[in-house]
Amino acid sequence: MINPFSETYSKDTTDELLIEKAVNGSKNALEELVKRHQDWIYNIALRMVFYSDDAKDVTQEVLIKIITKLSSFRNQSSFRTWAYRIVVNHILNMKKSKGELNHYSNFIDYGKSIDDTPDYDISNETNPAFDTNTVIEEVKLSCFNGMLLCLNREQRVIFIIGALFGVNDKVGSEIMEISRENFRQKLSRARKELYNFMNDKCGLIKKTNPCRCSKKAKALVDSGYVNPDNLIFNTNYVYKIKQVTGEKLRQYDNYVEKEAGLIFAEQPFQRSPDFVSYISGLIKSNEFKEIFNFN
Repeated sequence: MINPFSETYSKDTTDELLIEKAVNGSKNALEELVKRHQDWIYNIALRMVFYSDDAKDVTQEVLIKIITKLSSFRNQSSFRTWAYRIVVNHILNMKKSKGELNHYSNFIDYGKSIDDTPDYDISNETNPAFDTNTVIEEVKLSCFNGMLLCLNREQRVIFIIGALFGVNDKVGSEIMEISRENFRQKLSRARKELYNFMNDKCGLIKKTNPCRCSKKAKALVDSGYVNPDNLIFNTNYVYKIKQVTGEKLRQYDNYVEKEAGLIFAEQPFQRSPDFVSYISGLIKSNEFKEIFNFN
């Protein structure tokens, strides 16, 4: 799987070849282009909006925008820069998602909600209704993504592409349309806010912190926040983020940032719903027939 945010992508000409074939009438080329990028767009969207249904809608909307504008791509920048600017601009300007409306938007309130969630001891023996280890992992991943919602949208997307997907400041600044220095500053600020919160609350970072995913699991299941029968994050994946990025973990300024970075890199990289069938149906419409001369 190619990582469009990696250093090696700049030497890859596959996207440009697929675009040329697509605008000249190849349905297969267009479908292959969608396959190459749908997982990455979906994983950005999921961490921006929290809920998988909303992430699916965002991904679909973005793919349609990319495809309908494909004939205007002129190789003045890389396809990565051009396409992910569309992704970022859509995400920054869309209306508030259900996840943003239903979750805390700042670390103070989020931390208080964690403190107010009661602790219980659970095991597979005492909770036969669900697999304990699976639910505990879902609690951990939900908490991480809840933390992301405490960042503003710009910080969030910069953290996702910069800290999670390993984009460098040159590519990140091009996608975000800001200076390299500004990209580095915003990424550093987002990273420190997250890691400082984890250092203050998370037992995975500091053993003296009281919060444990296993202790919160039962209360979150009972409240309906975590549904063992409909997992959002601990499902539908083969790889962890650190495996698909193909990048070594960057060195951070302090131990806390390094440890937190390792934990975030362990998050699942999820398979996107397959939009190829949807796109195949869409290109039969008159609108698409005017854009592409498909064979």
